[in-house]
Amino acid sequence: MSELREILGETVTRLFADHCTKERLEQADAGKWPEELWATIVENGLTQALLPEEKGGVGAGWQAAYVILHAAGRYAAPVPLAETLLAGWLLNGAGLDIPDGVLSVVPQQESVILSSSGELQGVVSNVPWADRADYLVGLARKDVGLAVYCAPRSAYEATPNHNIAREPRDLVRFTGIADTELASSEVTSNTMMLYGAMARSGQMAGALERIIEDTLQYTADRTQFGRPIAKFQVIQQNMAMAAAEVAAAVMAAQNAFRAADYGVPDFEAACAKVLAGDAAGVATDICHETHGAIGFTYEHHLHFFTRRLWSWRSEFGAEAEWAEKIGRRAAARGPDALWSDITARQTAST
Repeated sequence: MSELREILGETVTRLFADHCTKERLEQADAGKWPEELWATIVENGLTQALLPEEKGGVGAGWQAAYVILHAAGRYAAPVPLAETLLAGWLLNGAGLDIPDGVLSVVPQQESVILSSSGELQGVVSNVPWADRADYLVGLARKDVGLAVYCAPRSAYEATPNHNIAREPRDLVRFTGIADTELASSEVTSNTMMLYGAMARSGQMAGALERIIEDTLQYTADRTQFGRPIAKFQVIQQNMAMAAAEVAAAVMAAQNAFRAADYGVPDFEAACAKVLAGDAAGVATDICHETHGAIGFTYEHHLHFFTRRLWSWRSEFGAEAEWAEKIGRRAAARGPDALWSDITARQTAST
């Protein structure tokens, strides 16, 4: 890790540890916007990590973004940080101005159309933080291809809803004019889903490491029959299985963000989302089972992470969808290219 990322890691860890308390997470569950947390994030420039200096950012790159998103996931930060990072990155790539305020992204582009008059049309469900955002950013279909848009709050109506983590996932109906620019040839219908999946894998990596560490500490503290439950073989075996799944997911996420600094991480991001989803299934089951009844109560903090993992697992494509894409790609390339594809990708990403 570079010196910049080490400093960044220390900064964001301290920031989220100080601000993402259990009380604040409970308030977010109840629908209260964490104004102080968001102001601190903006003040520290975390929303602009991917932007070049001439746009007010630091040009830190995707590997720095991983450090930020990993920490946000580790502390279950109840803010649209991943979405704002993605939105700024897409707008910058399209040459559009990046507005101040809370940004979010529209994962689906199939339902959004840009009319000849410049008006956005369409209805999209499960849009992250739409009712709280100042602008929505995404891709719209146009007669000549795809367009990147930045829709102000006046250009859409949002009906509030939420996922099981009680993060806003709203129904959006586009009704107005937005700033738009024809997407470059590098942007495809898969772009938003691909980079969104990568961002979620980074957040999931942080949350997965957190629940493993907290559960290991619980097994050391909790005694049964006169000894810590960490001494029981079945507990050790289950925790080793969960830790192995989490380690694979973390490494895959790190590799995807590293690959993004060198090109389009289509293969790496797909692998990261698959492994993150698989790890979420195994690790959340084992961690809740190990905690026993206390782990299922609202008073315990475990659910703040497991509910997010269950939600993020399906967002921007579940692991089954990405596994199918990997399989179709491998089949199209043929068996003779499989090993060289894997090793070439790994080499180029290191």
